[in-house]
Amino acid sequence: MTEQRQRSRQAGDAESAQADKSRWLALYVLCGGMLMIVLDATIVNVALTDIQQDLGFTPAGLAWVVNAYLISFGGLLMLVGRFGDLIGRRTMFLAGLVVFTVASVLCGVAINEVTLIAARFVQGIGGAMTSAVILGMIFAMFPDPRDQAKAIGRYAFVASAGGAIGLLLGGFLTALDWRLIFLVNLPIGIAVGIGALKILDKDQGAGLKNGADIPGAVLITSALMLGVYTIVKPAAEYGWTDTVTLGLGAAALVLLAGFVLREGTAANPLMPLKIFRSRNLSGANVIQVLTVAGMFGMFFMGSLYLKQVLGYEPIQLGLAFFPVAAIMGLLSVRYSEHFVMRFGARKVLIPGLSLILVALLWLTQAPVDGNYWLYIFGPMVLFGTGAGLAFPALMNLAMSGVEPEEAGLASGLANTTMQVGGALGLAVLATLSASKTEHLLKDGTAVNEALTSGFHLAFWVGAALVVVALAAAVVVLKSVPSSPHGTDDAADVDAELLLDAEVASERTVI
Repeated sequence: MTEQRQRSRQAGDAESAQADKSRWLALYVLCGGMLMIVLDATIVNVALTDIQQDLGFTPAGLAWVVNAYLISFGGLLMLVGRFGDLIGRRTMFLAGLVVFTVASVLCGVAINEVTLIAARFVQGIGGAMTSAVILGMIFAMFPDPRDQAKAIGRYAFVASAGGAIGLLLGGFLTALDWRLIFLVNLPIGIAVGIGALKILDKDQGAGLKNGADIPGAVLITSALMLGVYTIVKPAAEYGWTDTVTLGLGAAALVLLAGFVLREGTAANPLMPLKIFRSRNLSGANVIQVLTVAGMFGMFFMGSLYLKQVLGYEPIQLGLAFFPVAAIMGLLSVRYSEHFVMRFGARKVLIPGLSLILVALLWLTQAPVDGNYWLYIFGPMVLFGTGAGLAFPALMNLAMSGVEPEEAGLASGLANTTMQVGGALGLAVLATLSASKTEHLLKDGTAVNEALTSGFHLAFWVGAALVVVALAAAVVVLKSVPSSPHGTDDAADVDAELLLDAEVASERTVI
């Protein structure tokens, strides 16, 4: 009998180990899909000049290579995130992967402006479908707080550091042929798709009858698409006080208000408004909008400073940002889990945001003839460290207290605030920077000095946005429990007891 029990226990342990291995393999598949999408968001920026020369884009038309993707991607994230809850997140992930991969190939073989812009719009749809459900799937796969924190660390690295990796990879691929930045997605998409079919567990979803609110879907999608369009087009070109900008912005707000009213009365709302009762979920998304908007001062304006003022080539530009990706990867993959479990997400987020703030302030001092090691390397290190701490913590906060059936919605919301924050930051910082540069040029200031002053203003504004995010983190957020069933006050205590138990166990073994 004893031998039979031992065999049964060993079989159970082997089965548990296999299930655990499958979960981590599934995480890497999901992160592979996310990395492909995040890379695409920045890799294109490096190749814009080559695309313009090859396909004969006008300056105004070239902006739509980026804008078409942002509008469809940012506009659909919340909708497809919720539909992932209803029809199954695995189904949504795979469908989005197919759309994104096919659209990438169409981008790579585009023959003119129209075909490339249209393919980029479709690519944004696929990117939204794929990325909106990933965070919800991760939370469902890793219910244990420690495993969950570790998994979120890996996801956060991909979601945030992928932009820096995109700059590096984009430099190498563009040096060969700009079309490769899109065609490289074909083998990656196929590999991720095969892995997803074999490893990801099927989930049925709640069913369309439990949340297929068509009027609500039309309102929120229209509001977000119009809002993103307003940010990236009229606001960036004509200014924030222009009549067109104000009119379209007001229309987007009216649509958003209509959506809120609809969801408050719908029998099966697309987005149950009760989800916003969580201070941490609401606060984390507001903080994410502000932080990502401020971070564009580092990625977008920083890359322009290196290229236009210091004369960096695409490959040099990518290498300059490498410390960001390297440090974020080390922290997110290796240490963020321990920090979140030991101190709580809120206590990790605040110093992370503080380091991002210092990095932006340091960049405001970069001169026309700035030395990389004196004025760029230090901010890159601080930025990588700060983001490596802040984003895993933000992801935990954004998903805290969410019911399992609403995880896809919360995941889509978190991705939406990241994309809207990026679009908003790009429009605001680019507009202010260009305006100051133009004003200085009219006054007779040298080109490089005028450009540098414009970039400095963008860094100052980005820093101000992060200051507001810091204030929100201090005032709004509460300590996050290590488990969704725990209490706020018990969060850090439970984490400490768990770590102390591990230490005691290790001493016993020694």
